[in-house]
Amino acid sequence: MKVDGGTLASLEKGQTGVITAVNASDPQIQRLMTLGLVEGVEVEHATTALGGDPLELRLFGKRISLRLEQARQFQIAPVAGIGD
Repeated sequence: MKVDGGTLASLEKGQTGVITAVNASDPQIQRLMTLGLVEGVEVEHATTALGGDPLELRLFGKRISLRLEQARQFQIAPVAGIGD
């Protein structure tokens, strides 16, 4: 599956994107960056809690949960799949 760009919050379950930019003005976002959410990292939307918030992301074989407000601080680009 591909994503057309936007933020981590715009990923649907099973979609993958690459982080292209981070709004790191918030200390909480800086903390998330130390966990690996930085430019160039491929991230997959694993699942979402009931009600839609938080969402669970998969990166580096691990899972991280983010609130939608935090996920909107990470810009993403599509990941080209086979045949794209």
